[in-house]
Parts: sequence; C-alpha cells; structure tokens
Amino acid sequence: MAFLEQRRPANPVVLSGDNHNNWVFDLKRDFRDLKAPVLATEFAGTSITSNGDGAEMSPEYPSAALAAIRHLKFHNSQRGYVRCAVDAKLWRTDFRVTPYVSRRGAPVLTKASFVVESGRPGALRA
Repeated sequence: MAFLEQRRPANPVVLSGDNHNNWVFDLKRDFRDLKAPVLATEFAGTSITSNGDGAEMSPEYPSAALAAIRHLKFHNSQRGYVRCAVDAKLWRTDFRVTPYVSRRGAPVLTKASFVVESGRPGALRA
C-alpha cells in the first residue's frame, strides 16, 4: 500500500479469490481514516463449486457487520466466477453466479458489475 500511495499508478486492481465469497473493496493505506484516498480496488471471486450451493449472504458474515465496513462495495456468497474485461480506459468486472451447483441445469446470471476508470482509483457500480 505504501508503494501505491507513493507512486500513484493510474488505477491499480487486485484480483483474489476462492474464500467462498464474492467481494469488492476499495483499498486504502489507512482504513481508520475516513478521508484517506482510495489507492486501488480489490475484486475477490468465490469458488465455483466448493462448499456446496452457497447463498445470497453467508451466515458467517452478519449484514450489520458488513454494513460497518465502509470500504466494502459488494458481498455475495453464491457460487460462480468473476469475468473481467480490460482496455486502456476501463476495467469491468462482472460477478457471475448460480443459485445452485448441487444439480444440473442451474442458470448463470450477472449478480453485480463494477468498473474502474483509468486514472480514477475505486470501484463504481456499472
């Protein structure tokens, strides 16, 4: 984070995943400082099938606790994958999920989409 704060690349993005949840975070050097600038965006994808069907919200993460995380832009516990499209001006991430993996024929839908614009760190709902 110190590197990002000092060098200020245009729109850094971190990809991570397989903690059985979908997440979008704005990353800051000091999360306690509400006025600290956003330095990057993290997109974390769920597992595709591990831990079974998943759910809209995991019982591990009470909604009140999630609401208190100011840099959290999105959370979901359904199974699926993250699709990213990148060009010189825009990074787009689509969270593709399915309501179940325990049987055949599950539909796949886009649960949420976010963009990161060139020169503007931070995730925006698309």
